[in-house]
Formats: sequence, C-alpha cells, structure tokens
Amino acid sequence: MTPLTKTTPVLEEASRIKKRLLGIQTDIETLSETAADQMLESARRQLGYDHGETVSDKLTDTRITGKTTVISPKLLGDVLPVSERSAKTTADGRRAATAILHHRDSRLLVIVGPCSIHDPKSALEYAEHIKKWRRRYGNQLEIVMRAYIEKPRTELGWKGFVYDPLLDGSDDINLGLVATRMLTCQITDLGVPLAVERLNALTPQYLNALIAYDVIGARNTTDQKAREYASATSCPVGFKNSPEGSIQVAIQAIVAAKGKHAFLGIDLNGATKQINSDGNDTGHVILRGDNRGPNYSPEHIAKTKKALKAKGLEESIVVDASHGNSGKKAANQMKVIDGVCEQVASGETAICGVMIESNLVAGNQKPAKLENLTYGQSITDECVDVAEAEKMLAQLAEAVGQRRRTLEE
Repeated sequence: MTPLTKTTPVLEEASRIKKRLLGIQTDIETLSETAADQMLESARRQLGYDHGETVSDKLTDTRITGKTTVISPKLLGDVLPVSERSAKTTADGRRAATAILHHRDSRLLVIVGPCSIHDPKSALEYAEHIKKWRRRYGNQLEIVMRAYIEKPRTELGWKGFVYDPLLDGSDDINLGLVATRMLTCQITDLGVPLAVERLNALTPQYLNALIAYDVIGARNTTDQKAREYASATSCPVGFKNSPEGSIQVAIQAIVAAKGKHAFLGIDLNGATKQINSDGNDTGHVILRGDNRGPNYSPEHIAKTKKALKAKGLEESIVVDASHGNSGKKAANQMKVIDGVCEQVASGETAICGVMIESNLVAGNQKPAKLENLTYGQSITDECVDVAEAEKMLAQLAEAVGQRRRTLEE
C-alpha cells in the first residue's frame, strides 16, 4: 500500500518515515566521514600540508546551539516518488502557465489557496475544491493551488510548515520536509497543480517535479540568491514588487533571471555543487501593492507595461489581490478582483493572472497547536472562504470571455 492510499494522517505517517530515513542518513554520513578522514590524511601528506594536530581556536560556531542531520532529497524521493499522474499534473500546469505568460493562451492564470499551509487535512480538503473549479472554469482559467510551506517574517514568528509542522516551536525540519513531500504528492495526484514561494535555496530539491509555479516574494526580489535560483527553476516564476512599491526591482530581477548563472546549491544527495543555469524566460512582475496602498489600477498597469517594454520584456503582469492591494484585509480582495475584471473585460491583455488568498474558513487566527485551532482557518494573513473565492473565479471567468469577445470585434 502506497502513502497515497493510506488513511493514516499525514503527520503521523510522516513521523514514521522520518525516523526510518533519519537512521539511514545518519549511517551514510558516518561512513562518509570515516572514509573522508582517511583520504584527507593521505592527501595532506602528499600535498605537503601535514601539520599534525589541528588547533582548536574556539572561533567557529560561537552562536550555534545544535546541528541535526537532515534527510537527503534522494532518500525522501526514493520512498515518496512522484506518481505518473502527479508528474502529468505538474508538467501540464507549467506548460499552461508558460503559454499564458507568453500570450499564447488567452486564459487567466489564477493562484488561489491558503496564505500558508499548516494543516495537511484541511489543505487536502481545499485541493478538492480546486479540482472542482478546474473542471468548471477550465476554459477561461488555469487554476493553481497556493501551497506555501515557507513564510517570510518581518521580525519573528512561525516560519512555515516545513520548519515547524507541529506548531509548537519544536522546529522539526525533517518532519516538515517529509510531511510536505507527502502532501504535495497527494495534492498533485488529485490533478491539482501547485504554486509555492521560495525562501530557502535548499528546499526546492525536496519538491522536484511537484511544483508548477514559483514566486519570489517582495522581501526577496532584490536578493541575488533568489534571482540565481529563479534562473534555474523549471517553473514559470513571478517577482513581486518591493514592500516599498518599487516595480523596477522586480523588472531588474526578471532581467537577471533571464541570464546564465553559476552558483552554489545541493544535489539530490545533499552534497554541495556548483550549479550552472541557462536562464529563465518566464519571469514576470507580480503587483502586490505597497506601503502606500494598491497598485493594480489602469494607471499602474500602464506604467508597469511601459517599464517592461523599455527593458525589451514581455508585457506580462499578475495582480496579487491580497497584501498591499487589499490592505491585508480579506474583505478587500473582491475590490481588487472587480478592478482587474473591469480591465480584462475591456481588452487589457497584459494582465495574465491573479493571486487570491483563500481558505476553508474566512479570516485568520493566531498560531497555536493544531488541536486548539479553528479547522480550515489561516494562521497567517486573512483569507476569504471558499464561497467567496468561487464568486471571484466566476467573475474572472466571465471577464475572460468578455475580453475574447472584445478583441474579436
């Protein structure tokens, strides 16, 4: 029986897998370190750098309180492989998103789902809604589930499911990685493609072939490491404008990601490698508002189009209905969708997609242990519920239909 057909809760099954794989990983590292020590001793003598005892100067790791072995992407992938259906889901999702961003597909790309994943059960339930919506609105919309498992923090706070899956400060990253792999396998096996925001340069290897759309967030768009990663990702990738409102930094990131890069990363065994990328031509701007307010008006769209054109880039824009555009008030997301739909229906082709924060239950709550939380409600930003999200989808689908009719006239 595969993990996809088990009735055991994700976190419980992930804990069982984690314990077994962590034992194997520890044995592998012990054998590797022993062999490396023997080879290095010989190499130092041959190179003339055999200086005897190494002096302990107590200058390193002065603020490190612990180091934990981490399961390699290969071990995890071998136990939890990508099914044929999952692979097809991801491939089809990437292909569709790319076609929309390159204006070869007249549909809208819609990234909709929880602000962050914190409960596998409710995430799977939300995925069932996405599956239904994809069938219902598929002629007008390419709907991808928002499945954010890493969260940027302005200061401190819960950093996401992959880092603290038990929501208790235990920071069991191994458990988070296993549970995330299980959950993304299950959702994509349903036929639902996934979108994530990338924060850590190492986590992508644990989700290979399971992600259809990448986002570089507002705080990280200027980060060279994020731009290098974007140049290498197999997914279409969006860059958000900065929290202060700079669209130019997102455009600079698109240009950077189109180029070839050499940078450090890890392979499936967890070993450090030099990564050489060929560049990514799917980069686009995500307008998410800023500290002063929304930036999705016709004037903002026109300004962004002009800036993209000046750099010789495609006029492809995704509008985030949340964050600065909604003032972080979930009820305001519909206002953003109204404004987007009006522009799309009038024939605006630069708007290629939207992002919506939605969960099973509207609103949000403070993080706590899972058993103490309201089921299906966000523990990060406010979200609209599934009924409101479907109203938005229906409105967006109608706007796409009207855009097609407008452009045919």
